[in-house]
Amino acid sequence: MTAQVKAAEHREPLVRIAKRTDISRGKSWAIRAAAIVLALLLGALIMLLLGHNPFLVYGDMIRGSLGTQTGRRETVKIAVPLLGAAVAIAPAFMMKFWNIGAEGQILAGGIAATYFALFWADTLPKVPLLIVMCLAAAIAGALWGLIPAFFKAKWGTNETLFTLMLNYIALGIEQYLQNGPWKDTKGTGFPIIAQFASNARLPKVLGVHAGWIIVLIFVVLMFLYLRYTKQGYEIAVVGESEATARYSGMSVPKIVMRTMCISGAIAGIVGFTVVSGADYTLNANTAGGVGFTAITVAWLAGLNPIIMVFIAAFLAILTKGSGTIQTNFSIPASVADVLTGIILFAMLGCEFFIRYRLIFRGKGEHSNG
Repeated sequence: MTAQVKAAEHREPLVRIAKRTDISRGKSWAIRAAAIVLALLLGALIMLLLGHNPFLVYGDMIRGSLGTQTGRRETVKIAVPLLGAAVAIAPAFMMKFWNIGAEGQILAGGIAATYFALFWADTLPKVPLLIVMCLAAAIAGALWGLIPAFFKAKWGTNETLFTLMLNYIALGIEQYLQNGPWKDTKGTGFPIIAQFASNARLPKVLGVHAGWIIVLIFVVLMFLYLRYTKQGYEIAVVGESEATARYSGMSVPKIVMRTMCISGAIAGIVGFTVVSGADYTLNANTAGGVGFTAITVAWLAGLNPIIMVFIAAFLAILTKGSGTIQTNFSIPASVADVLTGIILFAMLGCEFFIRYRLIFRGKGEHSNG
């Protein structure tokens, strides 16, 4: 072996990552199936170590989330805000504007809707009041999304940190209102906001608040918007290359701010459905972490709103099922969360191997890895 060859091998890394360009749909789904099977096997090992039958545990998760009418309704209630938040961040992510602020936008919408629920319930009848609450939530969410978009467009600030920090500001505003101006003086002394009047509550459809209809409408509209409209095309071009968008005559700052207004408005309406349909009040858990989990949903779905429906439903089943096994098998909440986390990690990890392949030293570019 010549010195040149040895030097080349020494410089070449043991493992390189290359983007896949020719993977078939069948192989990609095979990778996904293998990842889920591996995750279930790892979860089964954990159950065995804890002294539980994994078949019984998994079966109980399914029964707890889908086996009864009550369980199914609770699962849908979990899926609704998760799906709505995923749809909300989809256009921003397609534009490669990393909107980590869905939590704050949901809270902003919830705060705006709560104002009208608390102070206008005696003035407006049910339908006009709900419409006003929904519009107020959309405007508040849009403004909360516009703030980081404006700074990004004007001064090139980091949207990831900006949107993340706005989450805490929205939470601080909610805490101030809950402990101050909006505190329920007729309550038990704990700092809570009063429950909404009946005319400020979303009606139920098939046993679940009507928010699920609103979210499904957004799913269809967002799919059409991103696929078949001029604005959807502009979002895709900006996401691929801002330079190309500018060269084509597009106003990138305008597209960024417009898209984040849409993203924030949908998230704000999600906040409205939570306070008016699920909780009947505003609290620190109104967003409940769905703004962060929605990133996983959107990523796994490839930013396709239709596929998000199934991903959100799957995660809702996991969440509801985890709660069931905590009760029936006395499994600690931390273990149930670990089980859910393993499945999520496997689902995210498999997407890496679908998009990229590993090339080991000496295998060459022709290796499929």
